[in-house]
Amino acid sequence: MKLRESLERKAAGFTLDRLLKYINKDPQKNILRLLDRTEFLLGGIFPAQNLAAMKRVIREGKGVYYQYAMNLLRDTDHDYLKKFLLAAGVGAGIHGTKKVRRNREVYHCNIPFLILMDPTSACNCRCKGCWAAEYGHKNHLSLDEMRSVVSQGKALGTHVYMLTGGEPLLRKKDLITLCEENPDCAFLAYTNATLIDEAFCDELLRVGNMTLALSIEGSQKTTDARRGEGMYDAAVRAMELLKRKGVLFGMSVCYTRENVEMVTSDAFMDKMVDLGVKFGFYFNYMPVGSNALPELIPTPAQRAFMYQWLRKTRNGETGKPLFVMDFQDDGEYVGGCIAGGRNYFHINAAGDMEPCVFIHFSDSNIREKTLLEGLQSPLFMAYHRNQPFNDNHLRPCPMLENPQCLRAIIAETGAKSTNLEGEETADALCAKCDRFAAEWAPVAEELWKNNPHPNPKTQFYRDTEEGKQAMAKTE
Repeated sequence: MKLRESLERKAAGFTLDRLLKYINKDPQKNILRLLDRTEFLLGGIFPAQNLAAMKRVIREGKGVYYQYAMNLLRDTDHDYLKKFLLAAGVGAGIHGTKKVRRNREVYHCNIPFLILMDPTSACNCRCKGCWAAEYGHKNHLSLDEMRSVVSQGKALGTHVYMLTGGEPLLRKKDLITLCEENPDCAFLAYTNATLIDEAFCDELLRVGNMTLALSIEGSQKTTDARRGEGMYDAAVRAMELLKRKGVLFGMSVCYTRENVEMVTSDAFMDKMVDLGVKFGFYFNYMPVGSNALPELIPTPAQRAFMYQWLRKTRNGETGKPLFVMDFQDDGEYVGGCIAGGRNYFHINAAGDMEPCVFIHFSDSNIREKTLLEGLQSPLFMAYHRNQPFNDNHLRPCPMLENPQCLRAIIAETGAKSTNLEGEETADALCAKCDRFAAEWAPVAEELWKNNPHPNPKTQFYRDTEEGKQAMAKTE
């Protein structure tokens, strides 16, 4: 960490200490001051209109965001919260964002804001329709390999790391080491919750820069139906423990044709708020691998419902005190597909650099190339040149909504299947998406035409002088 960055971190830490120390004496005044500081620290990570809405309702002393802020401060250990804000705000929001943007211009390729990696392919669960259940326990990233990823990533400006698998908490000692060695980075682990105990919570409080997203899919019936008997109870027990200990956490929800109604119900959301969940990441089911079940892909009507539900749930007056996002239906906020290093990419447990956690193809491995070499490889550069894959950002994905795009990229670059359970061709994968893509297209067009959209201020390759010249040569 450079001297200037270290001094900025110390100054921000001092300010946060004072605000959090006296927050309970005058909650409204100090929450507003904390939000002002958070807005500065997080450097645009959260939509400005959401923070503005939070400030407005806190001044009024009522509303969803007021309740959210009060719940956050009541439920989260203040020293932990300070450390996490320093990692996510100063590390990622200020220093990371500036360096990422600068390096995109220097290297003429996608540079990610975050990296997702699998410490292990091993998992202690077998969820229906999940490719990881078939991967076995053979592949792992060593601690030194993960250290190298973080070190190289920080040099590029990447200060956010998400951990999945497999079950990442099978490697929780190594994950805590990464957090301890990189206080200027924010870490998040997606977990089935079965390995969360008091000792691990104490370690999370000590390092302060890791949060968790616990997998849950509605009621006990719908969760256990896909994830196995007892998984709902395990998640609830872990949430109760995390809330009691004061650790920030959220939920990870895979929505399918079978559970959309349950995972969006008022009863489920209210239960999650009561348990202490502060954020929810919703994922459209993706039919990846030979074990995939295309019939679990939500219908176009269900996707349209999700689009409206998200906006209702985030409404400052009618929503819930829980921040939710959906990586499909929120594409309009980030300019479509964020994969291929545009905002993130994935490293599997065998070291393969994949453009997306759901797209298991690669032409680069961290054991053979640097991260930058991988980002400049034919596969990642094809993403860079072709994003967005659709000008309707409600159709962001080159696989699920635009399968012809992924077919073309793999054919052009010769990227190899990295599906660890056995090779899956692009045609085989995309064939499972063709029907949904065709049926969703007219529904998405109606939504796009009839609803206002934010301006994510995204500059794509096609908008640059280099891109314009390249496109002119092909016309």
